Amino acid sequence: MKPRIDLRSPVAADEPAFLQSVRQSKPLHRPWVSPPSTPDAFGQYLDAMALPANQGYLVCLRATDEMVGVINVTNIVRGCFQSAYLGYYAFAGYERQGLMREGLQAVVKQAFGVLKLHRLEANIQPANQASLALVEACGFRKEGFSAHYLKIGGRWRDHERWAVNATAARC
Repeated sequence: MKPRIDLRSPVAADEPAFLQSVRQSKPLHRPWVSPPSTPDAFGQYLDAMALPANQGYLVCLRATDEMVGVINVTNIVRGCFQSAYLGYYAFAGYERQGLMREGLQAVVKQAFGVLKLHRLEANIQPANQASLALVEACGFRKEGFSAHYLKIGGRWRDHERWAVNATAARC
């Protein structure tokens, strides 16, 4: 099957389209994630993704370069750990089409290839069935449960810990 998506790093010129997509996606994102929704927050996001410990990817339609979602590899730890956290969200109108699965598969390959990581961990709220299905389809395995793990939307929320290592990925 021919890839429908490309990955690229976010840049300042993406701000208007990115913020518009976030505004349109508010009902889809709540209560799972709080993406950058203001010019200042987008600038802070770009600054964070420019650090060596982070790598941000826009998942874009190959045919049009429209943004369908975001996947971030963050808190990269080197040395004997070679691990990072994974965060992601789709934009409204592009969910449940397999596009984020293609994007995640590409990012996992990038993480274990170019970035030379050994492990990726995704923390997902237990009721977020779409996200759980996405990581499971890419070979992630549930490792545990973390009560009140991340503060999202002003509330500490429980999360399941899912992870994959370079030898178990199905991408």
